[in-house]
Amino acid sequence: DTLWDLAIAEVEKRENPDDDGKHVEAWEKSMLFVGNKNGGKTTIILRCLDREEIPKPTLALEYTFGRRARRHNTPKDIAHFWELGGGTSLLELIRIPITSSNVRSFAVVLVLDLSKPNELWTTMEKLLQVTRNHVNKILNKLEKTNPEVATEIKQRMRNNLQRDHPDYELVDPFPIPLVIIGSKYDIFHEFDSEMRKIISKTLRFVSHYYGASLAFTSKSEALLLKARVLINHLAFGCDKSKSVSVDHSKPLFIPAGLDSLSQIGPPPASDSDIGKMRANTPLELWKKVFEKTFPPKSFCDLQDTKDPAQDLQYAEYEVDVMRAQKNQELEQYKRNASKSWKEMDFDPD
Repeated sequence: DTLWDLAIAEVEKRENPDDDGKHVEAWEKSMLFVGNKNGGKTTIILRCLDREEIPKPTLALEYTFGRRARRHNTPKDIAHFWELGGGTSLLELIRIPITSSNVRSFAVVLVLDLSKPNELWTTMEKLLQVTRNHVNKILNKLEKTNPEVATEIKQRMRNNLQRDHPDYELVDPFPIPLVIIGSKYDIFHEFDSEMRKIISKTLRFVSHYYGASLAFTSKSEALLLKARVLINHLAFGCDKSKSVSVDHSKPLFIPAGLDSLSQIGPPPASDSDIGKMRANTPLELWKKVFEKTFPPKSFCDLQDTKDPAQDLQYAEYEVDVMRAQKNQELEQYKRNASKSWKEMDFDPD
């Protein structure tokens, strides 16, 4: 599909009404995939779009899209997929794909590497915090220019829970639809059972608290298919799954609104430990309990960021030759400049 194909499809949509003589509106949604480096974001996107490609490392912010027809002779729905690379090192790029013009139809997919529990909370917290702050700024502006839309977006997220749900007043929904995916379940499954239980309960709480869907996945086709169901529901309006799996000895799968604090239970710590922890919110308490078992790893994403100019997947002969020539000229300039400074005779007075 090219830009020309999209233009043709748009014209056909306007000129060809459906059987009832009414125009069928095309569904157009956007999604931003964020999460750990090498956590499997690209693999999940390719699987959702039925593309048989070998995943490549994501450079900064990348874009692709998919099209799908709901039925024969109807315009194809469009889903825009954005992927943020670099883990938490390129947070400022989040503001590029999410704008006031598309926030109404936007969703976020957070992919967390279950095999790295010591990086899990830090990665999750930073990415969700920056995304939430950016979306809230957009909603604050919309309240002044288009209050109906701002109210609709906020109310839609509250509606993930029924008003008679016992947790309706206890949660703090994310401002736009959110899916949390725990990747590399095959490695996670080999962890000690108590470790798996703590991670699973924590992610269940966070997902429920934010009104998000939760799914564990791996390279297994069956698990990828489950994650795909959640994503395609938001991207293409496909049927929403009602199946639930909350057994900590198995891959979790919990669509938004189908969990509860009573089922999740209290944070996995003794009453005496919990009593010693100072926390202002339930989320902060769970964070303290989680990080007691999995101390945050001290790491800097920026230090690990490789120079894309040296990456073979972006090689272009003419550009690389010119770059090498300019590098040589720069080195020669530095040498000449160094000599000229040494030859200068400064007056001591």
